[in-house]
Amino acid sequence: MSTIKPLSRAVAVACLLMAGHQALAQQTNNEQAGEMTAVVVTATRGAKAVDKIPGAISVIGQQELAAQYLIADDPSQALATFVPGYAPSRQKMTSTGESLRGRQPLILLDGIPQSNPLRAGMREGYFADSAIIERIEVINGASAMQGMGATGGIINYITKQPRQDGTSHSVNVRASTQFKSDNLDWKTGYSVNHKSGDFDLLGYVGVQQRGMGYDGDGRRLGIDNVQGDTLDTHGNDLFLKIGQRFGAQRIQLSVNRFNLAGDGDYENEPGVVAAGVTTTSRPGTAPGKPPRNKVRSASLDYRHDDLLGGAFSAQLFKHDFEALYGATSVATFQDVKIAPNGTLFDQSHIVADKLGARMTYVRPDTLVTGLEMTVGLDLLRDNTQQRLALTNRTWVPELKFKSTAPFAQLEYEIGPVTIRGGVRHEQAELDVDTYTTLAAYGSRQVTGGATEFSKSVKNLGAVWRFAPRWSMFAASSEGFGLPDAGLVLRGVNTAGKSVASLIDLQPIVTRNNEIGINWRGATGQVGVSRYDSRSKLGSVIRITSAGVGLVERVPTVVKGWEVNGDWRPVRDWSVFGSYSVTDGKTAASQGAPLDLSLGARSQGPNKGVVGANWAFMPKAQLRLQASHLRDRDINIGRKVGTSNLEEHFKGYTLVDAAASWENAYGRFGLSLENLFDKQYVGYYSQAASALDATGTFAGRGRTLAVNYSRQF
Repeated sequence: MSTIKPLSRAVAVACLLMAGHQALAQQTNNEQAGEMTAVVVTATRGAKAVDKIPGAISVIGQQELAAQYLIADDPSQALATFVPGYAPSRQKMTSTGESLRGRQPLILLDGIPQSNPLRAGMREGYFADSAIIERIEVINGASAMQGMGATGGIINYITKQPRQDGTSHSVNVRASTQFKSDNLDWKTGYSVNHKSGDFDLLGYVGVQQRGMGYDGDGRRLGIDNVQGDTLDTHGNDLFLKIGQRFGAQRIQLSVNRFNLAGDGDYENEPGVVAAGVTTTSRPGTAPGKPPRNKVRSASLDYRHDDLLGGAFSAQLFKHDFEALYGATSVATFQDVKIAPNGTLFDQSHIVADKLGARMTYVRPDTLVTGLEMTVGLDLLRDNTQQRLALTNRTWVPELKFKSTAPFAQLEYEIGPVTIRGGVRHEQAELDVDTYTTLAAYGSRQVTGGATEFSKSVKNLGAVWRFAPRWSMFAASSEGFGLPDAGLVLRGVNTAGKSVASLIDLQPIVTRNNEIGINWRGATGQVGVSRYDSRSKLGSVIRITSAGVGLVERVPTVVKGWEVNGDWRPVRDWSVFGSYSVTDGKTAASQGAPLDLSLGARSQGPNKGVVGANWAFMPKAQLRLQASHLRDRDINIGRKVGTSNLEEHFKGYTLVDAAASWENAYGRFGLSLENLFDKQYVGYYSQAASALDATGTFAGRGRTLAVNYSRQF
C-alpha cells in the first residue's frame, strides 16, 4: 500500500497543475474546434468526447470491424488486433487466457453485463452475432463505472441502430475455406431496418456453420472437446430492437437470443509433447453431449434528455447464460459410489441468471458553469451454479449475489482542462446454502451462510488540452470484483469450513494509476500511456499437477505501456499500428516477494500490430496487416506446491490481407488470413499447456474468405 499512495498523490498533484493552466482556454478551444476528431464514448455512463475522458480509450468503429470480421469472424481476434493490451485469441469457444492488461475485463452488450465473475467459466466471448455490432468501446484499466468485474477494464459492444428514414433490408453471406473437404465455414444473415419519424426498428436473424480447420503444415487442427471449440459447430442468433421517441423522451426494448453448439463429429487426438507434435483431431464422437453456449439477453431502456436541466437514463435488464462443457473422466469427477475409479465420465454445466437495473442522471452546469454532476444507482441480482450434467451432482452450489451500488461523480471543465472525480459504494452480499463437495475433495460438508462486502471505490483524473490537437491525462481509478467464488467453494477439502469464514471470498479491489499523452488531428491520431495496476488481495489461478485449478489470494502488480495510432498521409492511403508491453508480477504467498511473473492464464505477451489501407479505386479498398508476438520465458525452475510455473513461448508474426469493393450488385469482400501460411502454436498452448498432449493447439493456416452483402 505504501507504493500506491505516492502514485495516487502524484495523480492528484498532476490534476491540480493542469487546472492551473486555464489562461490558455479560449485560444486552445478555438484552435481545436475544426481539427480534433470528434469521437464520442458512451461506456462512461454518459456520452462524452474521448478527448475529455482521463484514461486510455479504444473505439473500434464499423469500418475496422467489417474488415477484421471479413478476415476472421472471431470477436476476440478483433480485440487482439485493435486493443494493444488485449491478449491473443485462443481461436476457441473457451476464452481462458484472453485478458486485458493482465486482468479480466467486464464485457457488456449495450450495457448488459455478459461476464460471469462468480463462476468464470471463460465462455463469455461468444454471446452475439458479429453482424449486429456497430462498434466496440474499450476503457482500459480498472473501473467501477459499470459495476463489478472490471478490474482490467470495460469492453462494451454497441449494437446497430437505424439512422435514416425509410425501410431497408439487407442480406449477408460469408464463406471461408482452406480447400479441404471438411473445413467449409459459412454464415448467412438477414436484417431489416426501419425508421419513421420517432419510431425505429432493427431486426436480425442469422445462422452459421463452422467446419474443421488446418494448420500451416496441412494437419487438421486439434478440437477442444471439453472446454469448447468453434471448430465443427453450428450457431444462430435472433436480435430485435424497437425504439420510440416522445419529444425529449425515448423508450427502447431489445432482445437477443444466441446459440452456439458443437456438432460432435470429431474428437481430440493427442499430440506427442516430447516430439513437438501438436494436438490434432479425428472423425469420431466424443463422450456425452457436445459443448454449447446458450445466451438470452433482454433490456428495457428509458431516456429523458431534458429532465430538470439534465439527462436521465434507466435500464432494466435480464441476462440468462448457460455453458455446457464436454464430458471427461478427469480425477475430480470420480466417485467409487457411482462407478469404478477412472471410469466415470461427467460434464460440467454452468447456469448464470442476472436481473438488474441501472439508473443515471447527468446534469451539466450544476451550481456553477462548467460543473457537471453524474449520480446513479445500480441494482444486481446474480444467481450462478455449476452442476455435473450426467450424474446431476452439485459441483458449485447456487451462489446468490445481491448488490446495491449508488455512485456520484463531478466533472469540472475549465477551458482546456477537464477534471473528474467520483466515488461508487458497493454494498453486496453473497449467500450460499449448506452443500457437500465432490468425493474427490473428500465429500466435505460446508456450512452455508452469507458473506457481506461494503467497499467504496474512487476515481480521480484530469485531461489538459494544452495545444492544438494535443492533450495529456493523469488518472487514478479503482475497480471492484470478486475472485472466482465457484472455484473457491468447490475446492474446499478440509472439514469444518463455512461460507462466512472463507477469506478467499473477500473482494478484489484493483487500483490503476495512469498517465498518457494524445495527438488527434484531421489526418490521424496517436496515443501513448503508462500504467501501474495493483491489488493487495488479488486472485491468481494455479493449476496443480493433478490438473485442478486453485485460487490463490496473493498481491498482484501489472505495469505496462501502450502506444497506438493511425495516420492518413494522402487521401487514398492510411496506416495504423500499436505496441504494448505488459509486465505482471505476483507472489508465492501472502507476505512473500513479488518475484513471480504472471502466466499465460493471466496475461498476454508483448505485442505489436501494424497495417495499411489503400483505396485503390472508388468504393474499393485493400487492407494489409501484421501482428507480432514477442518471445516470453518466465519463472524458470519455479514451483508453488505442485504447480509448475515455468513457461516458454516462442513468438511469431502473422500477416493478413483483405479487399472489398462495391458496385450496383452489392458489396463484395475477399480475404486471406495467415497470408504466408505460417505454421505456429498459439500463445496459450505453448506457454500454459506445453505439457498437455491434448491441448497443444496449432493456429489456423492460410484461409480464404469471401463475403457478399446487399441492401435493398
